[in-house]
Amino acid sequence: MDTIILKKGKEKAVLQRHPWVFSGALQQVKGKPKNGDLVKVIAFDDEFLAYGYFNGSSRVAVRLLSWEEDNLPEELWWRKRLQAAVAARATILSEDTNACRLVFSESDYLPGLIADKYGDYLSLQILTSGAENMKPVILDELQKLTGAKGIFDKSDASARAHDGLEATEGLLWGELPPDFVEVKENGVKYHINIVEGQKSGFYCDQRDNRKILASYAKGKRVLDCFSYSGGFTLNALLNGATSVVSVDSSALAIETLNKNIVLNGFDSTQFSAIQSDVNKQLRLFKEQEEKFDVVILDPPKYAPSRSALDRAARAYKDLNRLGMLVLEKGGLLATFSCSGAVDMETFKQIIAWAALDAGKEVQILHQFSQPEDHPIRISFPEGEYLKGLLCRVY
Repeated sequence: MDTIILKKGKEKAVLQRHPWVFSGALQQVKGKPKNGDLVKVIAFDDEFLAYGYFNGSSRVAVRLLSWEEDNLPEELWWRKRLQAAVAARATILSEDTNACRLVFSESDYLPGLIADKYGDYLSLQILTSGAENMKPVILDELQKLTGAKGIFDKSDASARAHDGLEATEGLLWGELPPDFVEVKENGVKYHINIVEGQKSGFYCDQRDNRKILASYAKGKRVLDCFSYSGGFTLNALLNGATSVVSVDSSALAIETLNKNIVLNGFDSTQFSAIQSDVNKQLRLFKEQEEKFDVVILDPPKYAPSRSALDRAARAYKDLNRLGMLVLEKGGLLATFSCSGAVDMETFKQIIAWAALDAGKEVQILHQFSQPEDHPIRISFPEGEYLKGLLCRVY
């Protein structure tokens, strides 16, 4: 096995169990490891630190797996880690919920692997060369653990390019998922499109937040922006919203949402879907003096990295300013960010700026986070990405 020697003083993060070793921390590479090869990482004084897989194409040169010298992260190690991750989701899956994230990459000690369960099908994202090398083992073990009818590859993320990998998509094992797979989450039914849908096909990370927010919807007029397949919309209708207007720029999202309204037997007269750019539609609502009791803003990732933070902050501020301007006085704003580069304190500051620009007063009633199938590993704070605020706006 090839060996990576770290520069003096660069072992601290490894000793603290952070799973990334950056290329700038490398003193020497002994051998000629290929991308994805297992390597031993040692300190400047030859002390063993960890095992990980190497990638010379990435800024993250080594992704660490095992800190025990006698516990090589080979096939059996991977199988045990997969077993542990799936077992940890047993409390989530039930008669009312058959969709969740089974494996959450570094946060489940399996860098570069994301696996989502949607009913009888799995959606997989393999984002690093090390995980790519273990693909046969991953597929075999996940099929054994879940009994899935089919496993579909959604590894089209830009993250693969950082590891020198091409985007891939297609059937990996078993049956091709149908155009619309029916799943349940907290008793709400969804038709989701794994093959053509965004990311892995659905956003399980808002499961708890949908339920919390729905408890405020009874008798309210709700605006759901970036509605996608309708998670917040459907929960609001289930919990007695007077009406819901859903806005998304994607035709497929609107089509899927309309199917989900029918699937759950909701009164279509209480619901309308608009295919439009959200910022444009919010400005139109303002011009038309349309007002809502609850406004939900769940945009895509505006800050994929810290270098995009300033631009993202301006985008979040403008979006939230517009959202506040279409709220009734004393109405509720539920606003989210899925950008890991934006921490909660920064997000609160952005909302404060938006409130100032809108001439509004804001109270924070609740702070939203990510659910237990998206755990936050204490030695990997980068895994904490989803945050949100429920605000009363005056």
